Amino acid sequence: MLLFVGLGNPTPNSENNRHNIGFKIIDAINNKFKLSKQKPKFKGLLTTGSISNKKVYAIKPLTFMNNSGICIRELMEYFKIDAEDVIVFHDDLDIDFGKVKAKFGGSDAGHNGIASIDKFIGKEYSRVRIGIGKPKNNIAVNDHVLKDFDEDEKTELESIKENITDNLSILIEKKTGFIFKHRKQ
Repeated sequence: MLLFVGLGNPTPNSENNRHNIGFKIIDAINNKFKLSKQKPKFKGLLTTGSISNKKVYAIKPLTFMNNSGICIRELMEYFKIDAEDVIVFHDDLDIDFGKVKAKFGGSDAGHNGIASIDKFIGKEYSRVRIGIGKPKNNIAVNDHVLKDFDEDEKTELESIKENITDNLSILIEKKTGFIFKHRKQ
């Protein structure tokens, strides 16, 4: 049994923010693998299904980024999911836009969503870090992550989502140390 978590903020004006890339990945997984219809449960939008012959839960926490751990812990306790069977998809400033890296454990590197998850379930879970790049032109970090993707990024985002969903079975097997090969369109 696996739990996929996509980090983001649940407001309509946040939908296309860089910070919401985790939500976009969960939507792409739901669509590609035909998971169940999203239902509000465990303080998030939950879907279920099977991928690579494994039972999968996928959730987009509605607790806002900085409280993501609350939702995840509640779901894990209910379904008795171990932390090592959790894979979190989130934005990462320290990775160039378009690059995607998977790792197991580690520090939160200043990401408040990851810090919340660490607080509620520990650090023994996998992370898929999706690069959004550093802010340019002296833009504050908060402004950068809460800004919508620009038109060029939106085009490349489709390729990123496809790349992740195409390689999901490899990620499920390895859960760590996996660097997605990015195909530029």
